[in-house]
Amino acid sequence: MRTSDDGGSSGPVWTGSWVAKPTRTSPLAAAVDLYWLPLGAGGHFVRLNGRIYEAVAARLQRRAALDLYHAALQLELDGERYVIEQNPVPDLSGADRGVVAEGAVGARWASRLRIFRYEIRVWRGGQIPDVAEAVDSPRRLSTSEERARRVLEVVPRVPTPVWGRDELGAGEMWNSNAVIAWVTEVSGLDAGAIRPPAGGRAPGWQAGVRVARRDQIRG
Repeated sequence: MRTSDDGGSSGPVWTGSWVAKPTRTSPLAAAVDLYWLPLGAGGHFVRLNGRIYEAVAARLQRRAALDLYHAALQLELDGERYVIEQNPVPDLSGADRGVVAEGAVGARWASRLRIFRYEIRVWRGGQIPDVAEAVDSPRRLSTSEERARRVLEVVPRVPTPVWGRDELGAGEMWNSNAVIAWVTEVSGLDAGAIRPPAGGRAPGWQAGVRVARRDQIRG
């Protein structure tokens, strides 16, 4: 059952490897927060391409153009901060950023080049780039220790299809929003009820929700 109720339990936590936490007699402070970042925050090239993409999509769909958003999660647990996000691979020092998975961008054959790979991070002590530009954020999804631990547990299992394509038949391209939606839904939080800021949209979000629900039914 999906929930955002408070609660507490012990369980594994990602610190580069899974470490079992001892049972505690009192609940620990925990939080799962969602951040909405304008697409291309801090980068004019990505933002411009995003606006062109949305202008074309809006024209084809005969609607007004909307602001585009990229989602990220930030957790507080056991006095530590964790950032969960999908980003381009900037260098080969993935362990320093808590990288737990990688995937191809555009086409699988292109992933031989670093610039055509993305990474999924569970970054202990990390920060969300350009968090100062986040809109209508943070959104508190849960203060449950159990739910926070569940989020950390499922991230390494997230699907890694080719970014920008619909290899999983979800009806929408797979991207960073799909990753965050999948993690949120599989963690027991209702990602399907989450909406981007007013006047905006988050391409890929519903793909993550659909694939997560399908995976859970099969599981």
